[in-house]
Amino acid sequence: MNLMRHFITPHEFAILPMEQTELHAVSSIHAAGFSRGWSDGEISQLLARNGTFGKIARPIGKKSVAGFILYTLVAGEGEILTVATAPEWRRYGIGEQLVKAALSHLSAERAQAMFLEVGESNHAALALYKKHGFVEVGQRKNYYEATKGPQTGATALVMRRDLL
Repeated sequence: MNLMRHFITPHEFAILPMEQTELHAVSSIHAAGFSRGWSDGEISQLLARNGTFGKIARPIGKKSVAGFILYTLVAGEGEILTVATAPEWRRYGIGEQLVKAALSHLSAERAQAMFLEVGESNHAALALYKKHGFVEVGQRKNYYEATKGPQTGATALVMRRDLL
């Protein structure tokens, strides 16, 4: 293991709108991070819905996708549907930059609040969301499917952040 890992600053990758040509890369990243990954078709169907947005993180000078976020805006409220980073790009601040981009977009659209659900044992995600002002407002017991993975049958915490 290389302990002298180069830290990628937020300025070394671009946050861009998700394109249909990136669906396979996005679904692969999702499958690597969740016990039930979403298919290209499922992600495409989500993006086709009015008020659903997708952004990707692309390392400058590369064609690969390092991470992505899907979120919605409906009736003045946003919701993060999912955010994931490719395994080789984790711990580079990409998830944080994607969340910031979504928050910035929704603030510009005058959304009042943003919601999300996160597994209670997903400590990295919880730290990220708390850092950006999300607070727990509820729980969903046994929210995640009882399949393989770290969130098997886990409780989801419902979190909220006011934007106005």
